[in-house]
Amino acid sequence: MLRVLVLEDDEDLRSILCELLSLSGAEVRVSAGRLEDVRRERVEALGCGLALLDINLGAGVPSGLDAYRWLKDNGFSGKTVFFTGHARSHPLVREALELPHVQVLSKPVASKVLLELVGSGSHGTGTP
Repeated sequence: MLRVLVLEDDEDLRSILCELLSLSGAEVRVSAGRLEDVRRERVEALGCGLALLDINLGAGVPSGLDAYRWLKDNGFSGKTVFFTGHARSHPLVREALELPHVQVLSKPVASKVLLELVGSGSHGTGTP
């Protein structure tokens, strides 16, 4: 079963994403609104095979890019998918688009796309 980390600051959207992922056969191991919440669940987060990260988590707080860097610095080996409601010209989105081996999706993310991510994701876990 694919283990998933969801980082999204909008609680309602995060809840819907987690429910859809669970219904599609994934196991949501970490559901967080801020990077510090992910850090608190370090072992679970680093053991996920897929990280779905909102790029912009609000003004004055670490972004999804900061979360990506933290995950990579701590040995995360799963797939990373960013999602955003901002235009591709936004500085954080441009930065995400330049990262190797990541995918960037625009909000709203279609349920079909999420199901494809779960279906194509590694069914193992990352290694902490």
